[in-house]
Order: sequence, then C-alpha cells, then structure tokens
Amino acid sequence: MSRSILDLDRLSEVAQRCRPDFESADPFPHIAIDDFLPIEIAESVVAEFREGQSAWDHYHHYNQRKLAITHLDGMGPNNRRLVEALQSDEFVRIVEQITGLEGLFADPHLDGAGMHKTLPGGHLNMHTDFLSHPKHDDWSRRVNLLIYFNPGWQEEWMGNLEFWDKDVKNRAQSIAPIFNRGVFFQTSEISFHGHPHLLTCPEGTSRNSIALYYFQKSAEKLDLNPTTYRYTPSDSRVKRWLIGLDTFAVRLYSMLRRRGGLQDKMLDRILKYF
Repeated sequence: MSRSILDLDRLSEVAQRCRPDFESADPFPHIAIDDFLPIEIAESVVAEFREGQSAWDHYHHYNQRKLAITHLDGMGPNNRRLVEALQSDEFVRIVEQITGLEGLFADPHLDGAGMHKTLPGGHLNMHTDFLSHPKHDDWSRRVNLLIYFNPGWQEEWMGNLEFWDKDVKNRAQSIAPIFNRGVFFQTSEISFHGHPHLLTCPEGTSRNSIALYYFQKSAEKLDLNPTTYRYTPSDSRVKRWLIGLDTFAVRLYSMLRRRGGLQDKMLDRILKYF
C-alpha cells in the first residue's frame, strides 16, 4: 500500500497529541479530527459518492434508513483505494496510538462497514453496535472510524452524529458531519450513538461517510451482542414500541446469520416490513 494515499506521518503526530483527549472524552472515549485526509483524496471520494453505483444495498427499516456498499468490488477506484489504506497495518498502528488499544485489526470483509449514504428523510436511531463479529465469534469489536464527505453541509439539515449517556437520558455530544472530518470512538455496551432526526437536506444532497471497524482477537468465544437500538426521552410511546420490535427482529436475524450465513440483503427484505 502506497504511503501517498494517507499522510501517515501527520496522522501519527496527531495520534500522539489527541490520545489524552480520546481517553477522557465524555460520555465514552472518542475524538473528532478535521482535515483527516489529504484534500485531493477526500475530493476524489466525494465524486464517487455522486456517481450512483448500482451496488448500493438498501438498509430500510424502522430504526434506520440508508444506503451502503459493504464490499470493495462495488466501490469506485478511489473509495476502494482509501478503504484498503484504512485497513492497512500502517494505519491500524495509528488507530492503536489514538486509542491505546493493542492487537487491533481491520475486518477484511467490511461487515456492516464501507460506504454509507443517507438521503433526505433518512435517519439512524440511537444504538450500540454489534460487539462481536457476526461471523467470527472470537472477534471483539473495539473501535469505529467514521470519515465524512459532505461539502457545504449545514447543521440545520439534522444529520449530526450524536453521543448519549449510558442510560440514553441525555445527549452528551453533537458532531457535525462536515467534509473531511474523521471521528474515532470506542465501541462498547454503553457507546450509544446515531443521527436519529430525519434528514432535511435538499433533494440531490446526501449524508456521505466511510465507516471502518477495528477488532481484537478474544481468547474465548463471545456472546453474539448484536446491534441494540434505544429510544430517547422525547420519543412517543408508539415509537418506543416500534424501536423495540425492530430491535427484536434484528437480534433474531443476527442469531440466524451467525448460525447459517445469511446476508444483509436478506435482512433488508425481512425488516422492511417493520
């Protein structure tokens, strides 16, 4: 992997400076880093989000509404090069510098990761992520990286990444998904995050990001711990019930997937009825 794709020297310097801020962040360890990529790399990625590849999968159910490309073959060449760089051993060492976690590795299959696009009216309810890999019961998910590709994004479009406290009673952080901002956060049973408000961006605009997940190998087999959605205090009684019903469906699907190798396209076909 060419070092010219990422400015690894700069990122290593940033990692050393920001680790204390990452570790002390409220409500769980996280850090936002602006100007994350070389500008020419970030701009080339934006162009491919706009091209509308036919490979987009639809994640449309009650708790989320977005598009995703979760395999390298479906991406344009610039996105593919970037994802491969973010999976490289050199970059993983930087993730370890930022987080203080050792023995990390990227998921080569991009399960749930890759290119994400949310159109007007889309959303992602508050949730914690799956903590063990759906297909590898000894892979413990530890770190998320989100990089945003949204030139000219306006906060009033309601797409901020929100972090809530462990009881999902109070919002602790609201991070705008502005162009070339990278956000690392530690994944755990209390790392509640999402962008739960329906996007109000203009037609022809979308909320674009690339997501990478980093794991540690566990000495023991791990419980499934699938994605868990939670309601917020302002949600209506009906919405709370629907969030719970959809979460149950996700949990059931995750169990079947670990045992039988079901794919995310099947999940979308099932959950679109919820």
